[in-house]
Amino acid sequence: MELNETNNIIEELPENVPISLQEKIANMPGKPGVYLYKNEAGKIIYVGKAKNLRNRVRSYFQSGRPVDAKTRALIAKIVDLETIIVDSEAEAFILEDTLIKKHKPRYNVLLRDDKSFPFVRITNEPCPRIFATRKIIRDGSKYFGPFTEVRPMKQLIRTLRSLFFLRTCDLKITEEAIAKKKFKVCLDYHIKKCEGPCEGFITLEKYRENVKLAYQILNGKTKDLEKLLEARMLELSEDMRFEEAAELRNRLFKLKEYTSRQKIFSTELIDRDIFGIARVDDLACSLVFKIRDGKLTGKRHYMINNALEQTDESILARTLESYYLESEFIPKELFLPCEPEQFEYLLDWLNKTKGQSLSVSIPKVGDKKKFVEMAVSNAELIIREYMAAMEQREQTVPRSLLSLQRDLRLEAVPHTIECFDNSHLQGTDLVSSLVVFREGKPSKKDYRKFKISTEGKNDDFASMKEVVHRRYKRLIEENNTLPDLIVVDGGKGQLSSACEILDELNITNKVKIIGLAKRLEEVFVPGNSDPIVLPRTSGSLRLLQQIRDEAHRFAITFHKQLRSKRTLQTQLTEIEGIGDATSKKLLIKFGSVENIRNADLESLKEIVSERVALAIKDKYIEYKKNY
Repeated sequence: MELNETNNIIEELPENVPISLQEKIANMPGKPGVYLYKNEAGKIIYVGKAKNLRNRVRSYFQSGRPVDAKTRALIAKIVDLETIIVDSEAEAFILEDTLIKKHKPRYNVLLRDDKSFPFVRITNEPCPRIFATRKIIRDGSKYFGPFTEVRPMKQLIRTLRSLFFLRTCDLKITEEAIAKKKFKVCLDYHIKKCEGPCEGFITLEKYRENVKLAYQILNGKTKDLEKLLEARMLELSEDMRFEEAAELRNRLFKLKEYTSRQKIFSTELIDRDIFGIARVDDLACSLVFKIRDGKLTGKRHYMINNALEQTDESILARTLESYYLESEFIPKELFLPCEPEQFEYLLDWLNKTKGQSLSVSIPKVGDKKKFVEMAVSNAELIIREYMAAMEQREQTVPRSLLSLQRDLRLEAVPHTIECFDNSHLQGTDLVSSLVVFREGKPSKKDYRKFKISTEGKNDDFASMKEVVHRRYKRLIEENNTLPDLIVVDGGKGQLSSACEILDELNITNKVKIIGLAKRLEEVFVPGNSDPIVLPRTSGSLRLLQQIRDEAHRFAITFHKQLRSKRTLQTQLTEIEGIGDATSKKLLIKFGSVENIRNADLESLKEIVSERVALAIKDKYIEYKKNY
């Protein structure tokens, strides 16, 4: 880009755009890639993709361009941006999806996909296996689903295994292993549930052909498979190979039995995906019906929280991207409820991925419109079920939490409680612990340990300030949910220190905090000099004691680990010629400092020089004199 062109671009931008940001926008490349908008804290607040980064990013800052409320709020917070150039539009889609899932930006549509639901996996092996899984591993394996109901999925896997004799073992079957006769056939072979690829009774090439036929069923393409099996059965009959023909006939019966259970959605034998979006209050749900050969073979949905900030167009665009990035098959027809954001760019990517042009329509009348409305109705039903489940969950609150809400006069039930505790020995190895209780039970995966860097080392109030600041500053930056109640182990001083930080972070009104004094089990609350004394037998006090004791245990454990490590390392590193690396080698070999002291000279010389080995023995003599 020439200098005068750069200056013209800067002049076109609004005056409130920071100079540094203006220069980056002016020098933006006209290539495909991903752009990341950042706020004052350097946190990524939006991730987007573009066929032409220069044109797309500049479009956000054009004066007079009509924008919605969400985009206006986003633009007001942008102070910096970062770009990542890729080689193709397909790479831009994949990278954008990866970055959104990683950073969870504030202004992107965050889909809650069906990770908790199982998939059918066909492994990427010379002799592929098929089984159900809830964990996706990107190793070239193919995944189909997710399945919202486990029973039909298991029935499908049984059908595929019986139709194509797919193995159920987890042996590492390769051509080399078969040649070396490493494996023996199992019972499945003898009862005719497997054709014995482990011993080469069926070639791996033929086995993989059977796996490809299983792909067709998983993609809903059963009509072509039925025709193929019928043609092959007739060929075998004409060749007088009646046993093999009968075997194929049995497979065909099983396949037709499976397809007969699928719901007929359309008399047209066509493949299409039908999308719908529904909203209830601040929730939204996007849903896709998978129609293969005119039959409904499955559906998938995504939940979106804080949906009032998002348009249907942005939700649909994000749904299409996420769904087809993970899908193994793109049909020829798509029915949409509205036109998604960046429609042309999205359609171009889908056409290239499919390898042919798709027919995309937004039905306004007739049966096609009814199909979309059916998807919308199902999406709304899913939202209602989700809300009912959440209400039921709230109604089954543990009694101790209800008691705590009552005794502390809290406005809401404290579903999530976080508690801090400090630990040190005469000002050394100062640490803090954070334990988290959800629904009255410890959530150990959320526990955190902190090494305190506060000057003075024995200032408990300063330590509390540091750890509270570090914890909630990070939660705010990552846009994570704050707890319902914070408990600090200590009295008025520790509570006041924590409150100062909450004021500094502007979250005092968003979270409740109390201090729990050890001596008399008194509860202190901000703005009240007199403590709350809970009955000794109350469930609320027992819960607070349990939380406080768990925080104390966790802090003490961490402190002991640090102190033990420091003590062991210090005793060795005091010897001239031994540093951290050498002390670790000695401890690994001998197991303890005592064993190192008692080791003979030759054993020590395997790790250190003779001079250092003699120094260790001298240190041992000095140690015996002192003790």
